Amino acid sequence: MQNLFVSRSDRHLIQREKPLLMADARQRAWIEVESSAIESNTHSLRNVIADSCLLMAVVKADGYGHGAETVARAAINGGADNLGVATLQEGIELRLAGLNCPILLLGNLIKPDELRACLHWRLMPTLSNIREALICQEIAESVGLQFNVHLKVDTGMTRLGCDLNLALALISQIDDLNNLVLKGVYSHLALADNESSTVTRQQQQKFEKLLTAMGERRKEVCCHLANSAGTLREASLHYDMVRVGLAIYGYTPIAHLKTNLGLKPALALKARVTFIRQVPKGVGVSYGHAFITQRPTRLAVVGIGYADGVNRALSGRISALINGYSLPQVGSITMDQLVLDATDCPELEVGSVVTLLGSDGDNSITPQHWSDLSGSIPWEVLCGFKNRLPRIVI
Repeated sequence: MQNLFVSRSDRHLIQREKPLLMADARQRAWIEVESSAIESNTHSLRNVIADSCLLMAVVKADGYGHGAETVARAAINGGADNLGVATLQEGIELRLAGLNCPILLLGNLIKPDELRACLHWRLMPTLSNIREALICQEIAESVGLQFNVHLKVDTGMTRLGCDLNLALALISQIDDLNNLVLKGVYSHLALADNESSTVTRQQQQKFEKLLTAMGERRKEVCCHLANSAGTLREASLHYDMVRVGLAIYGYTPIAHLKTNLGLKPALALKARVTFIRQVPKGVGVSYGHAFITQRPTRLAVVGIGYADGVNRALSGRISALINGYSLPQVGSITMDQLVLDATDCPELEVGSVVTLLGSDGDNSITPQHWSDLSGSIPWEVLCGFKNRLPRIVI
């Protein structure tokens, strides 16, 4: 009689002689990455900058959660010339993956061993002071090689970068170091995504002042200022290269942007229903019983939680999509699971796949939606997805 409750397909799996060595990537929750969307987005961005302007695809933080190697290859296919990363390890992993284009480390390296590895893997470090330049010179001189570097100048971000008043002298000092080759001079915009242009204009004026003071030397280095927002804001911010992050993943950082580039989100977050239960009115759901059912309710447990990157602050605020239905999430999001109210979706069953971010038919949920609900930003939402979520390239 017990076999009546086990389907034929389940019996086949139970009787399998050899156990699975690894779980199916779609066993509980996963991220789908559409590489063609990244390629298309990069191509669209390539079309808004001059032919002489280089395009750097910023693939730090594991390609904003999409998978750095996948993003890098797609972006290069779409017209990117350079790659940008934040850490030494990120750069090394791209080299090990066989990517040979110029790679700039946007973060500071401070130890000789780090900079020695940087030279070995043909990565370009960002310099912010003479100390780092002297270390690079000593390392390069000891092995008889030239070390390509970029100098960062602070024009108003007040983060990394040398003092603007010291920049010209520092460029001269770097030029006097025989084994260093100053490939680029750059700065970073702090408010390019803001509708007001005051701070952006002030930063641009400071950057322009430095470039003018460089004279003929300016023509020999790659000068760059614009991030995604700066790239989309106006052409005067483009200079010799733009550094594009969020936009290549399919999102515009400027809410008031009037130009439609047709950017397509490349990421979808999906998860599988692992259990369904029917409960009466007046039942508390999940930790703290912050949600009490107001009617007989069909609850679907989904195998994803805050340990995967679904912020607990989103509890009771988000929904999931399936076959035209929008199912509200109820109760506290827990470490490994969340609960949906599936009362109005009778066809949902154990094993059904729901979309938490991405498109389902005519409906879609974006990282911007989640960030608005949690008081965050889309960048943090995308970078928050943990490594235990498999990335599946489609």
